[in-house]
Amino acid sequence: MTVKKIFWDDPYRTTLTTTVTSVHDNAVTLKETIFFAFSGGQESDQGTIGGFEVLEAKKVGTEILYTLPDGHGLKAGDTVTVEIDDPRRLALMRLHFAAELVLWAVQTRHGAPEKIGAHISPEKARIDFLWEGSIAPILPDTADWVNRIIAEDHPIESAFTDEAAERRVWRIEGVGETPCGGTHLRSTGEIGSVQLRRRNIGGGRERIEITLERL
Repeated sequence: MTVKKIFWDDPYRTTLTTTVTSVHDNAVTLKETIFFAFSGGQESDQGTIGGFEVLEAKKVGTEILYTLPDGHGLKAGDTVTVEIDDPRRLALMRLHFAAELVLWAVQTRHGAPEKIGAHISPEKARIDFLWEGSIAPILPDTADWVNRIIAEDHPIESAFTDEAAERRVWRIEGVGETPCGGTHLRSTGEIGSVQLRRRNIGGGRERIEITLERL
């Protein structure tokens, strides 16, 4: 049985009562979950299951395994409360979608190749590209476009393109769409102002670092 991922239907939810479906040593699975596991560069949520700190959340196919501390004592069939760190989740969603807009702008406005790496933390995001020379000249235009889309406060639609395979997409009418299985905000206005910085990481690779002003 695959866990129902409520973080897609309601990414703002931070508590959930659900059922443990399996226990293998310190790894447990759940019937439903609000606890996102590292994927697509977006860091995992932090929080607890049944009052026990989640040490790791790991995707295995369409399942998610949660590693708990020794001695947790949970059994299949137990009812547990799942709680996640609310400010961390919101920070991850804001930076995640900021990165999505930066990536869209770089690829559609400046003809960049596919990204070769990304990481989203609660403090900042980064996207890595194969890029000859410095990527710095495109940053002002990219930041201006992203901040305009944010200021216009567009609704963000998230939906399945293939529910059985758990393939999802985000869409902004009149702007664009791209496959993505992360957690998304309701609208671009929730992101806040974006600042971009260039890093040269060598070997024909360039990095854009993304930070946000506090709301």
